[in-house]
Amino acid sequence: MLKQTLFFSKPCKLSLRLKQLVIEREDLPQPVTRPIEDLSVIIIENQQVIVTVPLLNELADNNVAVIFCDSHFMPSMQLVPLEGNATQQESYKYEMNASQPLVKRIWKEIIEAKIKNQALLLESLSKDATPLKPLYSNVKSGDTDNNEGLAARLYWRGLFGTSFRRDRYGDFPNELLNYGYTVLRAATARALVGSGLSLSFGLFHRNRYNPFPLADDMMEAYRPFVDDIVFQLTQADEPVTLSSETKSRLINVIYRDVWINDHKHPLQVALTLTSASLLRVFKGEDKHILLPTYSP
Repeated sequence: MLKQTLFFSKPCKLSLRLKQLVIEREDLPQPVTRPIEDLSVIIIENQQVIVTVPLLNELADNNVAVIFCDSHFMPSMQLVPLEGNATQQESYKYEMNASQPLVKRIWKEIIEAKIKNQALLLESLSKDATPLKPLYSNVKSGDTDNNEGLAARLYWRGLFGTSFRRDRYGDFPNELLNYGYTVLRAATARALVGSGLSLSFGLFHRNRYNPFPLADDMMEAYRPFVDDIVFQLTQADEPVTLSSETKSRLINVIYRDVWINDHKHPLQVALTLTSASLLRVFKGEDKHILLPTYSP
């Protein structure tokens, strides 16, 4: 069953009653409830939202990712449960004991899929993807030649023009990309925890100040699905801002259909397949992880 994403942009109180999320707001005649078991991600934007601790604990028990936004309405903090699987300790051992050759091979597969999806997105938009093809066809173990970085420069120029620079603090539409990636990261983290994996052990991302490096690794092949939405937003006749409508479209990326092994799945389901396959590869049960293929 598809899980729901809830977005709170008005002052309200969020509490727990009988395994239900209770929403109390001045403009509502009575409290509104949502079954917590039906939730995937909660985004809290308004600075006057009150959240009770029992609710946060119940959300954690149900592996619901919670994103808090700062005073500029941009995501600034993410909460994910410490435990999400009954056999988590066993899974951690496989994850921590993965050999370097195995980790490098997995990273190679992720980068191949990412660059290929970037090329497929460009092609779907009738843009030139030819320079990317030799890059995803010749990724070495661990991407030692940095084909990812080489592809990125070509990709962003092809998608948004030669003047665009991808920078977290850069000009428009970087803020749209940032927002979409934060939603994607939360959904990825949730899927990994649900599979029993630790977010702390990254394959490639290893910044000591990054608490979720594995989520950053595993979302790479899914980034073009966010890029697609951002590109479509930039094609509007009116100037695009990070409005509630824009955020809603970016949040809906987790419901977008993606293809894995010739089967179509909502992106949030595809993430669970990717995460579960990663654990199987760590265990030696499979040789390759399941990754998405972009399709319009």
